[in-house]
Amino acid sequence: MSWACLVLAGLFEVGFASSLKLTAGFTKLWPTLIFAACALLSFIFLEKASRDLPIGTAYAVWTGIGAAGTAIIGILLYKEPATALRLFFIATLVASIIGLKFATTTQ
Repeated sequence: MSWACLVLAGLFEVGFASSLKLTAGFTKLWPTLIFAACALLSFIFLEKASRDLPIGTAYAVWTGIGAAGTAIIGILLYKEPATALRLFFIATLVASIIGLKFATTTQ
C-alpha cells in the first residue's frame, strides 16, 4: 500500500510540476487551482508512503518519478528536445527508481 501511495504521490508531482508553466506566474485561475490540488495531493500521498518507507527512499522515488514524468511531459506536450542522451538519462532515472523499490523493505 505504501508503494502505491508513493507512485500516486509521484504522479501528482508530475501534475503540479507540469501545470506550473501554465499558471503564468499564478495569474491564471484554473491552472493555478490544478497546480495547488496536485501539490496538496502529492504531499498527502508522500506523507502516507513515508509512514512505512524510509524517508530517504520515499523522497528519492518521489522526486525521481516527478523528474522523469515531468521531463516526458515536457517532450510530449511542450516540444522540448528528445535527444538520445536525454532519453538515456531519463531511462537510467526510471531504472534507479525500480532499483530502489527492490532494495527497500517497508518498516
